[in-house]
Amino acid sequence: MGKPQKTSKSRTARQKRRMTIFVVGGVMSGVGKGVVTASIGTLLKECGINVTAMKIDPYINVDAGTMNPTEHGEVFVTKDGMETDQDIGNYERFLNQDIPRVNYMTTGTVYKSVIERERSLGYGGKTVEAVPHIPLEIISRIRAAQEASDADITMVEIGGTLGEYQNVLFLEAARMMKRDHPKDVLTVLVSYMPVPATLGEMKTKPTQYAIKLLNESGMFPDLIVARSTHAIDDVRKAKLSRNCGLNPEDVVAAPDVDSIYKVPTDYKKQKVAQNILNKLGLGVKCPAKSKWGEFAKKIDKDGKHVKIGVVGKYFSTGDFVLGDVYLCVLEALKHAAWDLGAKPELVWINSEELEKNPKNVNKFFKGIDGILIPGGFGNRGVEGKLLAVKYAREKKVPYLGLCYGMQMAAIEAARNVLGYKDASTTEISPDTKHPVIHLMNEQEEKMINTNYGGTMRLGDYPCVLKDGTLARKLYGNEIIVERHRHRYEFNPKYRKELEGAGLIASGASPNDKLVEIVEWKNHPFFIAAQFHPEFLSRPFKPHPLFVGFIKAALK
Repeated sequence: MGKPQKTSKSRTARQKRRMTIFVVGGVMSGVGKGVVTASIGTLLKECGINVTAMKIDPYINVDAGTMNPTEHGEVFVTKDGMETDQDIGNYERFLNQDIPRVNYMTTGTVYKSVIERERSLGYGGKTVEAVPHIPLEIISRIRAAQEASDADITMVEIGGTLGEYQNVLFLEAARMMKRDHPKDVLTVLVSYMPVPATLGEMKTKPTQYAIKLLNESGMFPDLIVARSTHAIDDVRKAKLSRNCGLNPEDVVAAPDVDSIYKVPTDYKKQKVAQNILNKLGLGVKCPAKSKWGEFAKKIDKDGKHVKIGVVGKYFSTGDFVLGDVYLCVLEALKHAAWDLGAKPELVWINSEELEKNPKNVNKFFKGIDGILIPGGFGNRGVEGKLLAVKYAREKKVPYLGLCYGMQMAAIEAARNVLGYKDASTTEISPDTKHPVIHLMNEQEEKMINTNYGGTMRLGDYPCVLKDGTLARKLYGNEIIVERHRHRYEFNPKYRKELEGAGLIASGASPNDKLVEIVEWKNHPFFIAAQFHPEFLSRPFKPHPLFVGFIKAALK
């Protein structure tokens, strides 16, 4: 007899049951699939299930980094440096865990991988076709994410809306997974239920058509999340269940709420997580209470109002204002305000309008308790941002600068304190005599070769904080790790002069070559960071820079 085989750790991991929940959208885009995915995921996690979440974007773009934020929304950067859709940020905030780059894919990444594999004879000379090879690549990426997180359940949000050509192959991948593992795959349809003003009645027909489209792709919804201005009533639940082959409890009411952080509480009341676990045949009982219930009370608690002026340029599209362009920043401000028992009021200040009306700067900031300049690129609205920085510095208004907001602080100081009137960034003024902000050394060759996609300084980098500074006091640690997304940096040639004028470099890279944080001495609160602290703010753990900023604004 031969020796008995040892069971390897990797083999044991392969034998673990891996379950997948696909979240798809019906009727129209923007119904909140990301929040639904994150909310269901966090409730399953509270039940003791190891959960991870993925986003599939149906774009040819390889990642979200090259997309216009006004068109696509905020770019969220993962710990390991992937430029992703803003939904990954929602997953991190709700699940309170880092989401790795393997959990994000686009049509571009999938096709790129398949073509590269074909070029290297990875298919052994076979004819490579859209079906089955593209869906198989999608499935392999889902499996890779499951293995990387050792997840019991993986929430997979498929971007776009049913009926669009772009996501057909992703739906085909979901169908193939359901075929091969029928007990391990569920589908959640997030569909809009309109209430036409002229009728005053919620209509289910658009969702029935959406389910018909889903059926045509070979899939069937296990749950329907009924998004609307109002909660779906029992009459329409019965109608949907009768016409679509579902139980009434499989139709989840999802009316509009004043905060996305109240969504888990609504789902908890409807026992959504328990229903899903039952459908998967898991003998798991969910806890009676959820931490999100207490958090909702914190949001509703009446506290002192704090008005924050967010100065940016990616606000408008036609006649509409886009708040999700700076989504992480807005959420981080809310987290900090709620943690301090305050009610945040966010005021949009268009830097281009400020630039056109410099004499009215006092009017723009009337009643504002704190000024924040978020990240950005390019020369539009730069002079308006510099006016905002100058106002905050001179009027002693609490200021928080993020990435571009830090660069603006350095330029404003060089112009108006050191007297270098042409001081600028080489991003917008390549020939400036005083390049206070310049291109990072490792970026020069990339820019010459127009190698823009995924080549910025991205992801986690350490920073050493100087003792006795405001930054050190706020963090409480000497060494911190923050996420970056930039090509340009503070020019060390101007560090000594600016520090002599009072703009202190309070945080730098471990080798002290890259300035990461600056702050003004003798100011109630003026701090600006080259990195993006908003990416690390969580509802139950607000970021210290935002907490310090809101605390100063409340005074």
